[in-house]
Amino acid sequence: MMFIDTARLLVEAGKGGDGCLSFRREKFVPKGGPNGGDGGRGGHVIFTSDLSYNTLYHLRNQTVLKASNGSAGMSSLKHGADGHDLHIFVPVGTIIKDAEDKNVICDFEEQGQEFIVAKGGRGGLGNDHFKSSTNRTPRKITRGKSGEEFSIELEIKLLADVGLIGKPNAGKSTLISTISKSKPKIADYPFTTIEPNLGVVDLGEDYTCVVADIPGLILGAHSGKGLGHQFLRHIERCTLLLHLLDSSNPIEIVLEDFESISKELELFSKDLILKKRICLFTKIDAIENKDKILILKEALKKRGFDSLGISSASKFGLKELLLMISKEVRKI
Repeated sequence: MMFIDTARLLVEAGKGGDGCLSFRREKFVPKGGPNGGDGGRGGHVIFTSDLSYNTLYHLRNQTVLKASNGSAGMSSLKHGADGHDLHIFVPVGTIIKDAEDKNVICDFEEQGQEFIVAKGGRGGLGNDHFKSSTNRTPRKITRGKSGEEFSIELEIKLLADVGLIGKPNAGKSTLISTISKSKPKIADYPFTTIEPNLGVVDLGEDYTCVVADIPGLILGAHSGKGLGHQFLRHIERCTLLLHLLDSSNPIEIVLEDFESISKELELFSKDLILKKRICLFTKIDAIENKDKILILKEALKKRGFDSLGISSASKFGLKELLLMISKEVRKI
């Protein structure tokens, strides 16, 4: 399943340091010549592709990326220090575009590819550069140049690691909005979601995964009913499926829902039914008989499936769920 993850950023390279106005002042050299050094270069903003990143999630709180300025030149012809380059890492497959004209600036196609998006300004010249046979005490210097500044857009096509499946109104949109920053439309009626929603989930230690909320599946989805072909195609490349079952329904209805969705997966693709699937009993805060979850867990255990009771509203069970997701996706 492929989605587009984007980020818009302002990148500012550092300004070059100014040249220095200085003259030699030594005890026995009363009219020493100019010795002002040049300013340092401003820092570049450099983007590098890195396979250890799979989303743009690490840039979510950044809107401006600014490299440091170069230092001014000094006396004794000392050159000012260059500004520190700012290195930004992005996933392989990231495309950088000019935010104004949408032209592609760089397409990162392989690991370790490096590109200077904004170049630092050149350092100014010290007065030593302006001495001549007719002007032995030049008082001229040049200022450092401003660094390049651009508004850019980052774009990457994402493959979802985890797909949420289940009947309409099973709680998929609520779950993805709780464990990620995704804010899908949520309402208490079937087919609120009519296209896949994407969420990037933070699993800790700078590790993330992409979760997709697949629109509710209905009986006959394998033959195209209710946009079934389109929905089922979305989950074929997911590593893990989370099958959400509404535990507020009677036990027999919950199990019927499980069997009907399983049948749709099998009829669409024999490989799909063999994909790793964890069953989630949702809305457990809405049921009074807690033995119901134990009965459902036992029923699915006999069918060979791990299961977990959760509540997106109270966040019950979500920590355990994230640990289960982390364990599976890190196997990739």
